[in-house]
Amino acid sequence: MSTDDHSHETDRSGHEHHEVEGPGYPTPAAMRTESGREETAYVMAPRVGMEKEGPDMIGVVDLDPASDTYSELIDTVEMPNKGDELHHFGWNACSSSCHAEGLSRQYLVVPGQRSSRIHIVDAEDPREPEMVTVIEPEEVFEHDLSAPHTVHCVPGGKIVISMLGDANGEVPGGFLQLDQEDFSIDGHWEADRGDMELNYDYWYQPRHDVMISSEWAAPNTYYPGFDLDDVEAGDYGDSIHIWSWDDREHVQTLEFGDQGQIPLEVRMSHNPEETQGYVGAALSSNIIRFYEESDGAWDWDVVIDEDPREHEEWDMPVPPLITDILLSLDDQYLFFSNWLHGDVRMYDVSDAGNPRLVDRVWAGGLFGDRQTVQGEEIRGSPQMLQLSRDGKRLYWTTSLFSSWDNQFFPDIATEGSLMLKADVYPDEGRMELDEEFLVDFGDAPGGPARAHEIRWPGGDCTSDVWQ
Repeated sequence: MSTDDHSHETDRSGHEHHEVEGPGYPTPAAMRTESGREETAYVMAPRVGMEKEGPDMIGVVDLDPASDTYSELIDTVEMPNKGDELHHFGWNACSSSCHAEGLSRQYLVVPGQRSSRIHIVDAEDPREPEMVTVIEPEEVFEHDLSAPHTVHCVPGGKIVISMLGDANGEVPGGFLQLDQEDFSIDGHWEADRGDMELNYDYWYQPRHDVMISSEWAAPNTYYPGFDLDDVEAGDYGDSIHIWSWDDREHVQTLEFGDQGQIPLEVRMSHNPEETQGYVGAALSSNIIRFYEESDGAWDWDVVIDEDPREHEEWDMPVPPLITDILLSLDDQYLFFSNWLHGDVRMYDVSDAGNPRLVDRVWAGGLFGDRQTVQGEEIRGSPQMLQLSRDGKRLYWTTSLFSSWDNQFFPDIATEGSLMLKADVYPDEGRMELDEEFLVDFGDAPGGPARAHEIRWPGGDCTSDVWQ
């Protein structure tokens, strides 16, 4: 069934969906049950900081088990310049615009974290995407912004990108809005940023007039690599921010302090009736649930806490370093990666405030008991995650950020990183590493690369929002 053509449907909240003309699916359940198995993946793959430092690329990976090229790179889109550090990317349109006639999910918006260059890639032919437009950094700097990160398509034919710094790589950051038609820059999305200075990821829910954003650090702080002195100096984030989506104004800050140092990925429930979600605090290595109270204010609780471990080569206990999280489309399971320790975890969050650990997979890292797959050393550890739309296959890559990779897993700089997979059994609450699946980005055309974020043609659980 086409990913952009769906019959009338009413979701469990009573939200009616008539004459779906636009991109994506009318409900999360429709995406989960009607979309078909993923057959292609787009994988961000920087070469910044590699021993052989060529231009970054987007890798096209064959995920069709019936194909002769299954689990292989079948195409690449090379960037026209070196030094971009592609990091996260997103679509020009998604399920939030499923009623918008004339829109289609055709273009990938691909920012460079270090260069502030924004690339537009035409993916109308899923297996042969092509570069069509490049927004040069000087156009971005005119708005006193830099270091683009999270890309979300939003209702009204617009694209909003979180920006982590000003034009000089310092704070404050902000949000850049692009037009979906011609990818011209409208300017800042936010009308009033309040006390927000640090920025990173964000999620929004128009039905409840809310956006949630998180914090990393100023680009000039994290670009060189991780330094604990920067944390002690207060240069890394410890808060999330609540915004009015309609007014584009900052309304509340939830400060975690030591309980939530470096809160990175934000995931709200896919069910648009819910007003809650989770953020992974990387350095504190815990999962924080945020939620709206009956009076309209937002609050938070630590619902999962991970412990550091002693390591003979470290002068301090090693934190797990939770670097990516995601929710299954039915909001039943939360997955997250412990990048330094070497495991990916699966929690049942059907009782949202009381997550229950159901399984984990070890693969690489400093403590993983499995350090090879198909005889290939696992360089790095589970990091960026992507789940199949039916919730039965979890994929991950093993690179975080060039300078951080080179500190903690230096082999990635010479040999590239990997893409791996686990089979998930949601009815049983378990998962199992698929030792037959391995994509080695050390063998990429043009030289080894750092496999990072993953996207499916047709959308996925970390790109699509429902109104």
